[in-house]
Amino acid sequence: MFIIVFTLMIGGVVGVISQNGGTAGLANLITRYAKKAKSGLISSWLMGMVVFFDDYANSLIIGNMMRPITDKLRISREKLAYIVDSTAAPIASVVLISTWIGYELGLINDGLKSIGSDANAYDVFLQTIPYRFYPIAAMFFVFLTSVMRRDFGPMYKAEKRASLTGQLFERNSKIDGFKESESELYTGEKSRWWNGVIPIFIILFGTIAGMVYTGMLAIEAAGDNDFSVQNIISNSDSYSSLLWASFTASVVAIIMSSWQRILKINEAINAWHSGVKTMLLAAIILVFAWGISDITNQLKTADYLISILSDAIDPRFLPVLVFLVCALISFSTGTSWGTMAIVMPIVIPLAAKMVEVSHLPDSETHLIIIGVVSSVLAGSVFGDHCSPIADTTILSSMASQCNHIDHVKTQLPYAILVGVLSMLLGDLPTAFGLNPFISIGLIFLVLFGVLYFFGKKVPEAKEI
Repeated sequence: MFIIVFTLMIGGVVGVISQNGGTAGLANLITRYAKKAKSGLISSWLMGMVVFFDDYANSLIIGNMMRPITDKLRISREKLAYIVDSTAAPIASVVLISTWIGYELGLINDGLKSIGSDANAYDVFLQTIPYRFYPIAAMFFVFLTSVMRRDFGPMYKAEKRASLTGQLFERNSKIDGFKESESELYTGEKSRWWNGVIPIFIILFGTIAGMVYTGMLAIEAAGDNDFSVQNIISNSDSYSSLLWASFTASVVAIIMSSWQRILKINEAINAWHSGVKTMLLAAIILVFAWGISDITNQLKTADYLISILSDAIDPRFLPVLVFLVCALISFSTGTSWGTMAIVMPIVIPLAAKMVEVSHLPDSETHLIIIGVVSSVLAGSVFGDHCSPIADTTILSSMASQCNHIDHVKTQLPYAILVGVLSMLLGDLPTAFGLNPFISIGLIFLVLFGVLYFFGKKVPEAKEI
């Protein structure tokens, strides 16, 4: 219940700061430095990093706010849509505070309970972050293409066309986009960045403070003297900390909007309510996910799979296989959240039992479970990224006013490249003990090499 309420609260905060000018103020703060194509691309990427709290808000805000600037700088709509799409779900899925975290924690916690583990779901979530190679590499590759101003394949053709001719999209492309009224973005004169930053900081630091407080109380109650960060987090009540922090942020966002006379008190509450409504589907999916988890436990799905796979597959290959399965399901269904709900309740007990049968040491058991959880979260984002029917892919196209098929075909080679490298240099070697940060470094290095040797420098227009 705490998870559902927190998820709805986060949606409410996003609703308020989208309509009180907080997110628009952040955009204005960053985009004032966009004077050339390269700085325009970097500003768009940076905006994606700043609007980390929700993938839908990210797509709508960056697409609508950056489009006039990138148009002026002769950056193709395809490239803008790629930046928007590649900094929406990837950043929201890995940061400590976002509309994704409550959902992810719920699935992880349910999976841990199914194997009788008393591990803290938030602690496990934190441990998975370095192993989520695809979203991390996807965000880096956007930055790399922006800084190096190099592209390849269909994206290079689109960028060359826009830069040299000023033709921002294919001549015969059908463009669908949001009208300004539909985007629900603030368009007044009081676009102040702190109206967006303060509520988000309250959630972030409020959660940290709450976890430290509840963790220390639990340690003292147990008579333990180990006040290390790891032990505090493991003993903390992350759910109540997230809930109270998001509630406080909601109240502060509403009061700030009313006090500055940007929104009347009833308008601010309505904005919060609208934000809550956008998260209702997520809450419903989470409830269904709990139901699926209970059903799979009752049917002993994991036991059935272990009887088939235990002699055929080394459990250390599970993270790669799970990544592939999640990518295929997410690509086919167009939903990363639905994929996570289907797969997570099965693979955690599957991994635990396969490791148990294989008699691997405890250190490897923990490593494989972390790898499997990471692969579910990362593989779902990868498949969603490639899918033409994914909601975030469609939103990115529409907010950027880019033809949807053009967006998919220009983004797909980049997504596949990053996905393949994430499996081969990330999921596979780390399951055998390689440090995840070494894997991330290798992935970054290969991406740089591919772009340097196979990418082409986008020619700049002589006069813009």
